[in-house]
Amino acid sequence: MHARSNLAGRIGRWSARHRKTAVLGWLAFVLAAVAVGAVVPQAQLTAAEQTIGAPAQARQILDANGWEEPASEMVLVQRATDVPEAAGTAALTDLVGALGETPGVTNLVSPLDGAPLVSADGRSALVTFDITGDAEDAGERIGAIQDAVDGVADRHGDVRVEQFGDTSADLALSDTLDADFQRAELLSIPITLAVLLLTFGALVAAVLPLLFALTAFVGALGLLSLTSQLWHVDQTASIVMLLIGLAVGVDYSLFYLKREREERAKGAGPVDALDIAAATSGHSVLISGITVMVAMAGMFLTGFSVFTGVASATILVVACSVLGSLTVLPAMMAWLGDRVDKGRLPFIGRRTAGGPGRFWPAVLGAVLRRPLVAALGSAAVLVGLAVPALSMDLRAEGVEDLPQDLAVIQTYNRITEAFPGGPSPAEVVIEAPDVTAPEVQSAIADLRAGALASGQMNEPIGVETNEAGTVAVVSVPLVGDGEEQASRDALVTLADDVVPATVGSLEGVTAVVSGSTAYSVAFDDLMAERTPWVFGFVLVLAFLLLLVSFRSVTVAVVAIVLNLLSVAAAYGAMVLVFEEGVGADLIGLDRTGAIVNWIPLFLFVILFGLSMDYHVFILSRIREARDRGRSTADAVAQGITSSAGVVTSAAVIMVFVFLTFVTLSMTSMKQIGLGLAVAVLLDATVVRAILLPAVMQLLGERNWYLPRWLRWLPAARHEAAAPVPVVPGPRREADQPLVLSVD
Repeated sequence: MHARSNLAGRIGRWSARHRKTAVLGWLAFVLAAVAVGAVVPQAQLTAAEQTIGAPAQARQILDANGWEEPASEMVLVQRATDVPEAAGTAALTDLVGALGETPGVTNLVSPLDGAPLVSADGRSALVTFDITGDAEDAGERIGAIQDAVDGVADRHGDVRVEQFGDTSADLALSDTLDADFQRAELLSIPITLAVLLLTFGALVAAVLPLLFALTAFVGALGLLSLTSQLWHVDQTASIVMLLIGLAVGVDYSLFYLKREREERAKGAGPVDALDIAAATSGHSVLISGITVMVAMAGMFLTGFSVFTGVASATILVVACSVLGSLTVLPAMMAWLGDRVDKGRLPFIGRRTAGGPGRFWPAVLGAVLRRPLVAALGSAAVLVGLAVPALSMDLRAEGVEDLPQDLAVIQTYNRITEAFPGGPSPAEVVIEAPDVTAPEVQSAIADLRAGALASGQMNEPIGVETNEAGTVAVVSVPLVGDGEEQASRDALVTLADDVVPATVGSLEGVTAVVSGSTAYSVAFDDLMAERTPWVFGFVLVLAFLLLLVSFRSVTVAVVAIVLNLLSVAAAYGAMVLVFEEGVGADLIGLDRTGAIVNWIPLFLFVILFGLSMDYHVFILSRIREARDRGRSTADAVAQGITSSAGVVTSAAVIMVFVFLTFVTLSMTSMKQIGLGLAVAVLLDATVVRAILLPAVMQLLGERNWYLPRWLRWLPAARHEAAAPVPVVPGPRREADQPLVLSVD
């Protein structure tokens, strides 16, 4: 018989005593979720949902009028300075003739028709065209067109003839990026397994957390089909689900398994050891899981559909991981019993079977002897790393984030250099009862003249109209690269001066400025407005959860401050690498620049949630010792040393998994991977092993400060109920199954 335990302990005890029901129930849940995912397709984000502000309004206008975006391509014909003009003209003439005879080519436009598609220096010319049919499957018809362009290039070896467009670029990039992500996903699993083998020294114990994490991910992925009907998702959601699901699923299993093995090593029987693990580590899993989900929920406040899709996906996978940790995990441990140690590895198995080792107790002993020095030193390291974040420069994700060694990206860069703004112009979307009416056409002509007269916009300015004649799209190349201030200034001139003075002045006509630059400006404005709300939401709710869980204002405040320090240090490390170029060669970064504008908020939410995993686990061990009557100093020492091994193992897994993303070709993925890896590494070492115990040692009894007016808060149990004493007996052999009483 056991005294009253907490919720996690009661669930764990029930699962252990009804392990067949718990295991089969979990498998049924996962299979049912997979079936749901197979029957109900995921609802994907629409083009309008993936944009905001004026570009979103423009997209809605186009969709409402049945606008079908054609698959547009362009071919650059460029000669060197020492190549005669006649050679360039010959190549251009050959190209136009070849494309004109190629099936699938329509709306062919070239300088031979008088179109303003020649660069200022006269060395470069563009030929533009559309691919017939639906743009979504244009990749199936582009092969013959590419062959025709390649044939012209072969016949004119002294002139550069290169193709670029959304379809050709997608084809060239898809293979590279798909291979990148597959490599990251395939690397993460063996890396995780290797660290688990080093942690447990036994094959069964290492495989169990990995299998659990993968089943939780598969179940969540199936359920995502249902939640996506409310919050549409894109491929980013699935990638983040795998990343977070693997991290928290393995972490929760580690917490459970390590505690059960620790209690068995102390001499507890199998039933008591599992009960203690359920009531302590299970309780920590429940609190940390709720905290992670609260942090992820902050992304709903952004009002950005991509973020809300990611938030729903990550909350789902964390919820599944928590549910499985409290049910199927104790059931599996009860079924395996000491057989969880099967497949012991030589040397490693013996080394991991002991206590916390010598390293962490030695570090902690030094910290507790000189807490002020340790606190100031570790805080100085974190603040020093965080300082560069004050100069963080943000930019929208663009072509510069893609692999620069790809031929299609090099072609894009050459087109941009010869025709600034040409590949990604601003777009003026005009809606009217009849855009072909003389007054509308006259206003469009005035818009073109005004744009060129401003000196901030360039040729080629093109106009496309839908079949119904209700919408026209005017493409206006802006100066600059689309992200720099010159491009943004040009956008302001276009949106605030040129458009209102021309098409915007007509009665019954709606004119909206869209394009990549307009999207970047709208996104920056949205983040500036919503970021404080997201930060406030996450910090306040995390504080309240910690306050209720540990009944201490001090513990909650310290947790918040330490988490913010580790996040700020990660920001600073990103600035040092991606803006200042420190160690850029080590991660294959071929150019430095700004941080992608959506990453800081994304990292804050992810890191704050993941950091709470470790913090809650360590604090629970400290509070557990404190509740047993130990002094604060003894409780800190016991809590840190007993949890250091499992926290280090969990952190190492996360760091290596995140570092696999640094190997990807896209700069944005490198930034995410490095930021997550640095933050987790600092959090599990500098913060949790040095700064936290030093601060708690300095605070002493003030760690447990709770105002009198908050004494009504419920007291959460952080220790297992004491079992009835039993006569010690011999430890059960590894091949004997665990038999639990149902009393």
